[in-house]
Amino acid sequence: MDSKKIVSRMNRYLTYVRRFLKVLMNKSLINRRIILLIDLFLSMLGLKISYFLLSSTLGIESTVRFVAIGSLVYLFASAFLFVWMRTFRGLIRHSNLRDAWRYFVPILLSSILQFAVLVLVGYRIEAVFLFSMYCFLLTFLLIMGFRILTVYLYNTTVLRGERLRKPTLFYGIGSHSLALVEYLNRSSNSLYSVHGFLTRDPHAAHTRIYNLPVLNIEDTRLDPFLNKHEISTLVFPSHESVKREQVLISHLMKRGLNVLVTPPLEGVDQISQNFKNMRPIQVEDLLGRDEINIDLSRISEQVSGKTILITGAAGSIGSELVRQLATFKPKMLLVFDRAETPLHNLRLELEQRFPGLPFVPIIGDVRNELRLDYVFRTYHPELVYHAAAYKHVPMMEENPCEAILDNVWGTKVLCDVSVKNDVDAFVMVSTDKAVNPTNVMGASKRYAEIYVQSMAERCREEGKKIRIITTRFGNVLGSNGSVIPYFRSQIEKGGPVTVTHPDVIRYFMTIPEACRLVLEAASFGQNGEIYVFDMGAAVKIVDLARKMIELAGFTPDVDIPIEFVGLRPGEKLYEELLNDEENTLPTEHEKITIAQVVSYNYEEVNQVIAELVKLAACVDVQGMVLRMKQFLPEYRSKNSPFEQLDQPLAIEP
Repeated sequence: MDSKKIVSRMNRYLTYVRRFLKVLMNKSLINRRIILLIDLFLSMLGLKISYFLLSSTLGIESTVRFVAIGSLVYLFASAFLFVWMRTFRGLIRHSNLRDAWRYFVPILLSSILQFAVLVLVGYRIEAVFLFSMYCFLLTFLLIMGFRILTVYLYNTTVLRGERLRKPTLFYGIGSHSLALVEYLNRSSNSLYSVHGFLTRDPHAAHTRIYNLPVLNIEDTRLDPFLNKHEISTLVFPSHESVKREQVLISHLMKRGLNVLVTPPLEGVDQISQNFKNMRPIQVEDLLGRDEINIDLSRISEQVSGKTILITGAAGSIGSELVRQLATFKPKMLLVFDRAETPLHNLRLELEQRFPGLPFVPIIGDVRNELRLDYVFRTYHPELVYHAAAYKHVPMMEENPCEAILDNVWGTKVLCDVSVKNDVDAFVMVSTDKAVNPTNVMGASKRYAEIYVQSMAERCREEGKKIRIITTRFGNVLGSNGSVIPYFRSQIEKGGPVTVTHPDVIRYFMTIPEACRLVLEAASFGQNGEIYVFDMGAAVKIVDLARKMIELAGFTPDVDIPIEFVGLRPGEKLYEELLNDEENTLPTEHEKITIAQVVSYNYEEVNQVIAELVKLAACVDVQGMVLRMKQFLPEYRSKNSPFEQLDQPLAIEP
């Protein structure tokens, strides 16, 4: 018989085994008495073998009376204890050694009872002891062996026959990794077959966990192991572990491995959800930032049961604010934006992810006071999160009047309507580009900050209880039009990746953590304060580009070139979070500080904004920018045609 026929016949037999096991599993799942009958049958088999060993091996003859009494006592005791202890309730396919006690105890008690009865009847203790010991050991081994064999056959025939699992390594041997691996080994829906663990612990190397090898990352045998087992996937149990192993990740990705990271493990019930949310690592995971913790109870107390308005709700920050606020069960979310298609997409997402959430998508412009009045009269929002703004520096440098009309006038209109309608809190999202601005966009956001602060002071003087709060942070990774998707698009096209300058640095945080800090600051913030977020260490953009190229499996400047194209209009080499004349005060959250800034008179600010809006409406670009610089002397343009409008710095004698 040739090899093809042998393989064909083996596959056919495996198919029969697979079908039998699936039928057995399905039947036993529906009728648990099948498992009870199998256990009793194995108990009888253990009795039979025990009699055989007692008579043939040891030469001890068993009378009919001895056999009858021993068998009846043992089987009736076993049946009663199996039912009483519900040993048949467990799913065989998920059995493991920790389940052994469920069978050990009833079998042991049955054997002890059998021993006691036979001794009382008058049989020799030596023979009875050997017989009962055989019954206990053989029955226990048969029942456990049946379960282990079933699990093995199920995993090697049913699961692997239904899908091709990906050979996988797990990083670390902590509780998170072990819980995930155990779930994978017992799951019938897993796409991954775990072949071992990776660790830097020298004491754990060359040991085994769950009968899987533990490999040291520095071991020279690692690469041969990867080749032998055709490892295709490495799973990290947390974002923190990813940050520590950037060199390892780069090495394995160059070998073609898919590197994944799981979300935080919050409980056993969420392990399966972790694998559904498992994703390839991204550059955000490599920035070395610590996880930011927030006071969920205080945020919940502030927003639960409230009607909340979010402007710019379809944008990167606005939409994430909507998602996070939705988890706190607000009374209603008013998602306000003028971009129709993104708002429609957000609506579809909310309907799918939060089916019971009351929300209203509203098309509108924050500059339209009548539209805002209608929204406030109709829905009566209690909290306002203002994330609507023009944010792209080069675009606003080319269209400066729109920056004033949207970022300054729009903020003023929304703030005025909010104060008029006595909202509880007005929270404005600002930017680090408002500090010592070098471009129109940053200057417009600084004007918006100045206005809401002056309005906060006026409300305080008038005795209004509204809290007007400003939050200021740097660049957010992955936001619309940010550097991350721009670089990713260039890499997908084969390069080159264009960086403005080799020394340009920026502060970064992820969209979710920026929004978490906005909610946290809003929960305890006081009226008129500007809250500055700890952005961590500054990141060189060229280093970010290199990391992204490596994550894509390429070598920087070899497979994908990096080109420097020069600073864009209005850009500077580094961003600041505080003005030179400012200092900060700590808050109860270690990642949030209060900026001590220069205060402005409300009437004066109102007058200047009116002048700027009038000049912007007439598209008097030069006149508008000049007036901006006159009132805000720290606004000094860089790499921009507006540099000629800068006032000369005073030179001290």
